[in-house]
Amino acid sequence: MNRIPKLTARQRAFLEKLVELYREHHEPVHYSAVAERLGVNRFSAYDMLKVLEKKGFASSSYALAAGHSGPGRSIVVFAPTAVAEEQTLDTIPEQPVDDEWESVRVRVLNRLHEARDANYREALNDLLARLPETQTPLTFCTNMVGALLLNMRRARTRARGLSPFRALQAFRTGSSAELETLAGLSVGATLMEQDETETSITHRLLEHARHYQTNLSKLSEDGRQALLQFLEEALEALD
Repeated sequence: MNRIPKLTARQRAFLEKLVELYREHHEPVHYSAVAERLGVNRFSAYDMLKVLEKKGFASSSYALAAGHSGPGRSIVVFAPTAVAEEQTLDTIPEQPVDDEWESVRVRVLNRLHEARDANYREALNDLLARLPETQTPLTFCTNMVGALLLNMRRARTRARGLSPFRALQAFRTGSSAELETLAGLSVGATLMEQDETETSITHRLLEHARHYQTNLSKLSEDGRQALLQFLEEALEALD
C-alpha cells in the first residue's frame, strides 16, 4: 500500500481551497481563483499548486481563456487528483513543522513574553482576533494555546483561591491529554471570577474552545507532539 505524502499546513490550506472550488464549479479551476479565495498573490498560488501536483494531490491541464470559443490563448487550470478526492482532507498526514507554523509559533511566544510587562487582556484580545483567520488545525491550536494561557495568567492576577496554573501543573503528564485539559481549566478560571466586565472574553473563549477541541482531533501524532512542545515553551514564556 502506497503511503500518502504529508502536507505542510500551508499546502493543506491550498488543497482545501482547490477541492472546494472544484466541487463548486465541477471543472478545473484557474490558479488565480485559488489565490483570490485565500487572499494571496496568484503567482504564489501557482507555485503551491505545482508543489501539490508533484505530491500527487493536483493535476494541471490547459484550457481556453474564458470568452474564447475558437483558437485563442490557453491558460493553466488545476483539479484535485483521485487521491485528493478519495481521501478526506482530515486523513491526509500533516507535516507539522513548516515555515508558516514556525512563524506563528515565534509570534505567539513573543506576544506571551511581551504580555508579562504589559496588559494581559490586551494581548489576549490580540490573539483572539487572529483566530478567525487561522485556517489550519495546528496554527489554530497554537494561537488558541497562547490565548488560553494568557486568560489563565490574567485570572491568576485577581485570583483569591487556587491558581489555575497550579491546577494545570497537576495535570502535566507529558502526554497530549494536557492539551484537552487546558481549555477546561482556562475557561473555568474565568467563570469562577464572575467578572461581568469580562463576559465578552468568556463568550469568545467558549466559542473558540469548541473549535479548539475539534482541531485537536484533526492533528496527526506529530502535530500533537509539536503542539505539546509549544505548550511547554509557552508556559516558560509566561513564567
